[in-house]
Amino acid sequence: MAADIAPMTAPSPPRGTKRKADEMIGPRRIRALHEDVVNKIAAGEIIVAPVHALKELIENAVDAGSTSLEILVKDGGLKLLQISDNGCGINKDDMAILCERFTTSKLKEFEDLQSIGTYGFRGEALASISHIAHLSVTTKTADSSCAWKAHYASGKLAPPKAGQSAEPKACAGRQGTQIQVEDLFYNVPTRRRAFRSASEEYNKIAELVEKYAVHCAHVAFSCKKAGESGAGIAVPVSATVKDRIRILHSGSIANEMVDVEVANEQYGFKAKGLVSTANYIGKRTTMLLFINHRSVDSSVIKRALEQTYSSFLPKGGKPFIYLSLDIEPNRVDVNVHPTKREVNFLNEDEITEMICDEVRVKLGTVDRSRTFMTQSLLGGGKMPSISNGPSIPEDATATPSLSKQTSLSRSSAQKPAENNMVRTDAKSRKITTMLQRASFPSRGEGAEGMDYDYTDREMTICRLSTVKELRASVRDDMHNELTDVFANHTFVGVVDDRKRMAAIQSGVKLYLVDYGLISAEYFYQLGLTDFGNFGAIRFSTPLDLRQLLKIGGEQMQVIEPETAELDWDKVITNVHDQLLSRRDMLMEYFTIEISEQGELLTMPLMVKGYMPSMAKLPNFLLRLGPHVDWNDEKRCFATFLRELASFYVPEALPAHSTSGSSDDEAVAKRRDELYRVIENVLFPAFKARLVATQGLLRGTLEIANLKGLYRVFERC
Repeated sequence: MAADIAPMTAPSPPRGTKRKADEMIGPRRIRALHEDVVNKIAAGEIIVAPVHALKELIENAVDAGSTSLEILVKDGGLKLLQISDNGCGINKDDMAILCERFTTSKLKEFEDLQSIGTYGFRGEALASISHIAHLSVTTKTADSSCAWKAHYASGKLAPPKAGQSAEPKACAGRQGTQIQVEDLFYNVPTRRRAFRSASEEYNKIAELVEKYAVHCAHVAFSCKKAGESGAGIAVPVSATVKDRIRILHSGSIANEMVDVEVANEQYGFKAKGLVSTANYIGKRTTMLLFINHRSVDSSVIKRALEQTYSSFLPKGGKPFIYLSLDIEPNRVDVNVHPTKREVNFLNEDEITEMICDEVRVKLGTVDRSRTFMTQSLLGGGKMPSISNGPSIPEDATATPSLSKQTSLSRSSAQKPAENNMVRTDAKSRKITTMLQRASFPSRGEGAEGMDYDYTDREMTICRLSTVKELRASVRDDMHNELTDVFANHTFVGVVDDRKRMAAIQSGVKLYLVDYGLISAEYFYQLGLTDFGNFGAIRFSTPLDLRQLLKIGGEQMQVIEPETAELDWDKVITNVHDQLLSRRDMLMEYFTIEISEQGELLTMPLMVKGYMPSMAKLPNFLLRLGPHVDWNDEKRCFATFLRELASFYVPEALPAHSTSGSSDDEAVAKRRDELYRVIENVLFPAFKARLVATQGLLRGTLEIANLKGLYRVFERC
């Protein structure tokens, strides 16, 4: 008997599973997300954990002119997060839109971001919290006869209980604002389950409160857990910055802090703070960094300061740093991170270097008075006495006793093995300092014959997406281990200036590196970083562009004889016309100024103290025609900057000669100048800001390893 069999349909794939091409029936329809979904996604980006919610609330309270903040936490902020301040309060009429997205009193137009001076500005903090928690606000202004309390849900006013009115209700209260955040992430169970323990979240909150309590002078802070009688953190309003460090961290840290202050009008910044001396040695770096009074993280500044301290602290020792940077608002892009944890600002590397130089000077001054213990090894059992510096006790000459100094720091630790004892500080004295050499300017000064003029030209922030993509591709191609090698290296010397090889030391390893290849990558990255903000090399006599291209063609025919069959007149004319037609773009982005008459007036200045070989200029200009993709913006910038980097790479010099001719004297002078630049300008620049990419591996060769050499000689 035949039975009717229903046709079977294939089960739909589970959600999140990629469908195969043969399973696709048709394209899925595109639809707009529901507003509630959009708001929850945005809230999840801004409020990642209770500490992020508190950060937004603290910043709002300080913006309101508060001089006292009281914070109450329950279950690590997941059950309750309450902050009370005595600021200006919120007008009752504004409470209806208080928690709607993008409602703010600090911003009217997008251009205001370039002059923003407050902590918050987007109006998303309270809105985000209201979508993932039960939020209530109690506030009173100075001219109000009573306080007003309102509850919020999903950005709107909500009744406290079912059947009640959602309008704000009058109540008793003091001037200021109290915000209660209850049941954080109650409607995002996945996020809530991700938190491991309430104590861990409270520790993060306490760390954040300590940061702002140190920085916000004339503001009292208190933070405690719900149910406890005493506050875990309590800072009075009258405490100085050093007192706040003493209260929140320890007296031993506060006693070893010195003031640091540096400013520069050219880069539009002021920096001040407190840093620990060499007498303090921590197990990990503690860094409180504020940029325009906003607590941020900066791996660049942190790594540079750790590098500075490595010259003063024993291995493994870490500093305590509090640093506040005031940078002109139009030089800072504050809107680059949802939680405002990071900011971008112009001349980051130059500002970092100036701060490190100031810290180095301060540490060098204080280091003369480091504290040591002195103890008599013979005699009547005296208590150890404290002395400054490596001085002998006063009674050492009066009694036949033997004195020995023992450092309070790690100097009494076990002596390292010989195969780990290497010179790792580039500032240590080298054997080359004992040789008589011509005096050259120190790093940062102009090379011989170079005069620098400073203009009032405004620095520009590059907002081109193509340049940002090129920067991102460099970061994605970074080789972490090789980057650390260059960041911590010591320059040994030039090995072969014909093959452009130099030796560097990093740790217990010795490397042979192709400084031509490394320079090409460095100047390419520098071109991306300083895009549109190059200095200018101005020719005292304008150069004829067509004549330069003609010289470049003659050089090319010598270098590549097979190109002699080309119609060079036509090639030169095409390149000449191409550069003239792009003269505005060349000036705006690359500081290459060409007059309407076809005269070359300026070239980009990329590094102060180094002049590239002008013998390469004709060939560089000629290559801008066929080797730059002028039809695609991203490819155009990439290929142009590669050619510019190649122009700036130090040239390969001819072999040494003993004939004594004037040409040989000129080559010898250029060789001395290049040696100075390579050691004092280029390799310090590599150390400070080079991102070593995968391609630089072929230009780096490990030639010695101290531990390996010990193993070899142990067999002899």
